[in-house]
Amino acid sequence: MRITVLGGLGAWPTAEQSCSGFLVEDAGFRLLVDPGYATLQPLLARVPAAEVDAVYVSHGHPDHCADLQPLLRARVLADRSGPPLPVYAPAGALDRLLAVDEPGLVDGAYRLADLVPGVAFDLGPFRVDTWSLPHWVPNVGARFTGPAAVLAYTGDTGSSPDLVELARDADLLIAEATYPVEIPDRHAGNLSSAAEVGRYAAAAGARRVLLTHLWPGTDPAEAVAAARRGYAGPVAVAVPGLVRTVGR
Repeated sequence: MRITVLGGLGAWPTAEQSCSGFLVEDAGFRLLVDPGYATLQPLLARVPAAEVDAVYVSHGHPDHCADLQPLLRARVLADRSGPPLPVYAPAGALDRLLAVDEPGLVDGAYRLADLVPGVAFDLGPFRVDTWSLPHWVPNVGARFTGPAAVLAYTGDTGSSPDLVELARDADLLIAEATYPVEIPDRHAGNLSSAAEVGRYAAAAGARRVLLTHLWPGTDPAEAVAAARRGYAGPVAVAVPGLVRTVGR
């Protein structure tokens, strides 16, 4: 399984980096996970729009889904005869995004499937297990089990005992870590810290951790150090172009 980071910021992109987005490739299948702000250009630098096989959207905040809309345009306006793109998202999460274009323009470019937390499904070479995780809007964390590796992905989440189950023995845990240690009161219960990620990654026995959704301006070294206080395995921060190949 090969994971390419398209971006790793939360809230908004900067001149140097996109928001969270990941290209996950296994057995010839290309899955785009959370196409947030400014992720389309780095995606297209690696794969043509028509060759993305499916999209997984953890929740409907635009820093996790906004670039789905230009991706659909890039597919349908270049070739109206192409197959619809399977898009998996919580029910209703993409309604406003998909309505911003002129009526009917991208309707044939996608096939929307609702994520139901707790219900597993097959997606290309992956078995996908899902959990409802605490956030301001419905957020569905996922565990992607491929032929030889397991990827766990949290989306955005506050503290939850389900995070240990989601990350159990995962080859790679991609975890939201907006803050290094202290979470402001206004975000408590809905976002995570790198220190928290380290603790539940250790409890889960995850083999390695990739911290994502850092608040713009956060020192990556501070986030890594915070996670390492509770976790002894490899820790890195999601930065554009970073590639991780995992498997047994």
